[in-house]
Amino acid sequence: MQKIKKGDNVVVLTGRDKGRTGEILKMMPKEDKALVRGVNLVRRHQKQSAQSEGGIVTKEAPIHVSNLALADPKDGKPTRVGFRVEKDGKKVRVAKRSGELIDG
Repeated sequence: MQKIKKGDNVVVLTGRDKGRTGEILKMMPKEDKALVRGVNLVRRHQKQSAQSEGGIVTKEAPIHVSNLALADPKDGKPTRVGFRVEKDGKKVRVAKRSGELIDG
């Protein structure tokens, strides 16, 4: 089970976007990177195609997972992730900061 998954809200810990929060759009486990909505934005020149017009496009670039922390479901501050086995034998993720269950 992964500590951070697609759809989780995360806080950026370091870099030019430090303190910003966003939702994970895509995880890249082989490279240990993630795409986060509205974080690590870069401008790229894009060639015109039948589907999209060309020009300078702003999009998210991957950010290393070591620079991300899960946002606590209670107050939105960065927290570490722990695991707990429920009575029915299901393994769930828990926020270490508040002890709150992380859905997903």
